[in-house]
Amino acid sequence: MKNRWLIALIALTCCSCGSTSLMSLSVLEPAPVTLPPNIKTVGIIDRSKASDENKVIDAMHKAVSLESTALVTEGAKASVSGLADELMKNNRFTAVKPLANLDLRTFGAGVLPSSLAWETVEKICRENQTDALFSLEFFDTESKMKVAASSTALNMGGASIPALQQQMNMQTFVKTGWRIYDPSTRTILDEYMITKEIQLSERSLNPLAAASALAGRKEGIKQVGTQSGQAYACRVTPYWLRVSRYYYVGGNGDFKVAQRMAQTGNWDGAAKIWQQQSNNPNGKLAGRGCYNMAIICEINGDLDGALMWAQKAYENYNVPLALSYVNILHNRKANDAELKSQNAVSATP
Repeated sequence: MKNRWLIALIALTCCSCGSTSLMSLSVLEPAPVTLPPNIKTVGIIDRSKASDENKVIDAMHKAVSLESTALVTEGAKASVSGLADELMKNNRFTAVKPLANLDLRTFGAGVLPSSLAWETVEKICRENQTDALFSLEFFDTESKMKVAASSTALNMGGASIPALQQQMNMQTFVKTGWRIYDPSTRTILDEYMITKEIQLSERSLNPLAAASALAGRKEGIKQVGTQSGQAYACRVTPYWLRVSRYYYVGGNGDFKVAQRMAQTGNWDGAAKIWQQQSNNPNGKLAGRGCYNMAIICEINGDLDGALMWAQKAYENYNVPLALSYVNILHNRKANDAELKSQNAVSATP
């Protein structure tokens, strides 16, 4: 078996369900957003600041949400930085340019704004020599505070004095909204929002001290902001997904032997047995052999072979699991074609 599939194929469950057992493998999925091949240099902009005419409304929103302008500004900067750092690791881009010198404003108040005018997008791309723009459209935090009191005892000069201790818990939601602008076609390639949560708590005899400690949560907001930027970069990056597959282990002694081989990683040995069983005079066993051959072909990266065996298992022998597996393989082939297209763009100098 090829080394890459030895790495990809990891887990076999110890449990089995009647005549089947469960295995899992990792498959590479195409990025959720496919960028046109002409996009090689991108700019990143931050338009999350509220415009002057909306500052009052934005300030009211921040007060209700227990946030500050400085906190949101620092979080937004961290998001842009996180996105830039992650995009730079993607070899499909020749350059990633954070455009921090632009003063772009929106409505604020945690609202996804209307999209930028295309004239503005085209001007920014032309002046900064970029093919597209990644835009942080809004950055917003919303916090809720809960206070609980509990009794405790203080040791004062050997005497135990009852006191009231304050437990303050703060739940903060960090929300970011993103768009990708393609000026060549005047198309918004993606619009996506990410929400992450932070839980903080502080206990003190002094309620003001506890509240002050929670208010200094800037580092936590910045960290989550960075994570949000990194997460958005994954929208244009292929990713590994863990999937499960059932295969047949019951029917006769040979299937049990093949199961033990599979459990030790000897898939080549198991495949030899399953191929022999695909010619078994007993139709039920032949169908299971065909189905398992489809599994081994998928493990080896041969999706065409897997589809051929799965179709044979269903069409010739009416194997129950085969029809749904055929549909899974068709979907994998479609994804594989898209993935090859994305990889071809990444490999273009």
